[in-house]
Amino acid sequence: MNSREAYLDELFGLEGRVALVTGASGSIGEALARGLAASGAKVGLLGRRAQPLEDLASSIERDGGTAIAFPADVLDRTALEGVRDQISIQLGRLDILVNGAGGNLPEATLPDGGSVFELPESAFGRVVDLNLMGTVLPTQVFGAAMAQREADEPSGSIVNISSMAADRAVTRVAGYSAAKAAVNAFTRWLAAATAHAYGDRLRVNAIAPGFFLATQNRALLLTSEGQPTARARAIIEHTPAGRLGDPSELVSALIWLCGPGARFVTGAVVPVDGGFGAFSGV
Repeated sequence: MNSREAYLDELFGLEGRVALVTGASGSIGEALARGLAASGAKVGLLGRRAQPLEDLASSIERDGGTAIAFPADVLDRTALEGVRDQISIQLGRLDILVNGAGGNLPEATLPDGGSVFELPESAFGRVVDLNLMGTVLPTQVFGAAMAQREADEPSGSIVNISSMAADRAVTRVAGYSAAKAAVNAFTRWLAAATAHAYGDRLRVNAIAPGFFLATQNRALLLTSEGQPTARARAIIEHTPAGRLGDPSELVSALIWLCGPGARFVTGAVVPVDGGFGAFSGV
């Protein structure tokens, strides 16, 4: 390893670290899992759908990485505890937790012209559970073990996936926006709490993506001919970068937050949004 490679490894190296990505069967979760594996981490893939996880694990293995599928629901504590035990047996100590499970639900999305006062309470609650409790429960189950490390060992890193919708009003997605705002608050609160309890042995941060084209929102953002919908055009007009993001463009922020070079970074919510959050629209 030459001096440049050694320097980069000192800042960003994840060789031999063990990571778990929840929501790994989604477009963003998959991109993050692939990025961690390509950087040398052994990756656990957690999601409700077993077959996509198995397919992703096989693909990562073919590319020379290490990945194991762990089908489970992030809202099922017992299932998460079972995954924790299996990770300990199959991969060793967990170093990185990426809370990527989340998203919106069709029934919690207001139709055009719909009234927020008619939004189904149950749908709102399910979105909050998925995004907020789907971050809190894995953190509780996996985080305690992650904090138990020697002072001279690399710090553990929890990275929550938030959204720019947490800070800026986005029409039609009230429950999702409220839940992601709570994820931001939880990230900052937990970062302070763990720093007071464990020093820099466990860090907690978040990434706030802007509008990224993914399987889940493709029908909302693209027509059947592959052209931007009216909503996508409005998004692009308010994004200084002038386009939608690709999930792979979140990987570098994740690698930085998980790497040794970010050992003094905790409680941060990092926007990756093409300038959407910085632009007034004028």
